[in-house]
Amino acid sequence: MFAVFILGTLIIQSLFFERLYVSKKKGDLHEYVEKFKADYNKSASDEQSLQIIDEYELTYNMKILILDKSYILKGGTQISSKSRNDGFRVRELTDFVRQITTQYDNQQILSLGNSNKIYLINNKQAGTKAIVGISSNIQKQEIIFASSSLQPVNEALSVIEKIYLYFSIGAILFTILLAFIYSKMIAKPLLKINNAATKMAQLDFTEKCDVESDDEIGNVAASLNFLSENLHDALTSLRGANEQLEKDIEKERNLEKMRKEFVASVSHELKTPISLIDGYAVGLKDEIFEDADKDYYLDIIIDESKKMSNLVSDMLDLSHLESGLFKLSKEEFNITELINFTLRKYKGNMEERNIKLETSLIDDILVDADWDRMEQVLTNFITNAIKNVEDNGTIYVNMIEENGFISIEVENTGSSIPEDELPKVWDKFYKLDKSRNRKLGGTGIGLSIVKNILNLHGYVFGALNTEKGVKFYFSIPKYLQ
Repeated sequence: MFAVFILGTLIIQSLFFERLYVSKKKGDLHEYVEKFKADYNKSASDEQSLQIIDEYELTYNMKILILDKSYILKGGTQISSKSRNDGFRVRELTDFVRQITTQYDNQQILSLGNSNKIYLINNKQAGTKAIVGISSNIQKQEIIFASSSLQPVNEALSVIEKIYLYFSIGAILFTILLAFIYSKMIAKPLLKINNAATKMAQLDFTEKCDVESDDEIGNVAASLNFLSENLHDALTSLRGANEQLEKDIEKERNLEKMRKEFVASVSHELKTPISLIDGYAVGLKDEIFEDADKDYYLDIIIDESKKMSNLVSDMLDLSHLESGLFKLSKEEFNITELINFTLRKYKGNMEERNIKLETSLIDDILVDADWDRMEQVLTNFITNAIKNVEDNGTIYVNMIEENGFISIEVENTGSSIPEDELPKVWDKFYKLDKSRNRKLGGTGIGLSIVKNILNLHGYVFGALNTEKGVKFYFSIPKYLQ
């Protein structure tokens, strides 16, 4: 734009400057002639008139000739006291006067009155230009001719055109250099901003605008980085909330599924004892049994009632443990004594089925745990082994010290559990053997209670198949106090 401005100025000056200058010179010459006429008419003598002519020629750089009504020179410029250039100007003026007087008579010129005529003369042979003004002096019946040269402005215009040309070339080069510099200063940051905005449109907020300037572009880059960080945080939070929502929905689905399975399992567990109690109670009421059989059927009713009570108790325990509000009553005790105490309770059941018991225990292992709940864990492991060991089989109860931990293992001989079923044994109401012996009970929630108790203690536990059968275990830190 700067280069266009300079070139435009040069063109306008070339086309219109001379016209404007000539127009101004004409106006000035008209003003000077009228002013001269007023002063000249006031002169009292010829000497005073010549003095006024000299003053105006010197002051306004003009030449003056005065003719009477017979076209006889009455007064005017003095050639002898002027330079050679003034001689040319006087001859131009006299030649012009001679040309005018041949075309018009004095009455025609005098008829101009107080108006003036301005002419532009161009001497192509001498390469000069001038303007000439004709004014009639009615008061003295004279004709005033005045000329002013235009040669200085032609020379000045030529010099100015050259200066503008050189200046325009320099301005164009300087403008190109500035354009290159500012394009680097502006275009490069804008490209970075555009790249970052494009990445943001693709939800990629890793791209940052590394623009450190303190101008508007730097402010835009900083605002874009701020927007990118906020959007990233918002989307991250939204993704997290969405993932959590999906987990909650999945959890609700699982809870609903578990609820249905729970209702079905509890109904199944309660159906048999309720049916037995109802049938035998009705039979006793109707006295359809002989006296010798009454005690037997009463024992069945009592036994089934205990099983129902145990099921309800287990469900309450599991619900309490899963609520997250259960608090352990920890105390320091010898875990080895607890294992021996629990094994003695089921010694009769094992002898009844000719089950062998082999133990390998470590004496005096102190733990800081809940005695009642750890007894519940051991009871479930042992009764589970008794229920699943084959007749005349063997149950192994071992304590193994390894890497600062004591592992307590209960292993029974017999059939292994399918590998895809192993993780399910900790689920509520899971039963691998649907036709197992009901004499030892079995609600299908024992191992689920074990899982929650061991989780509350922070112990590692698990189940795995071995060469002999199936092993359940849990590990406690050595000498935990």
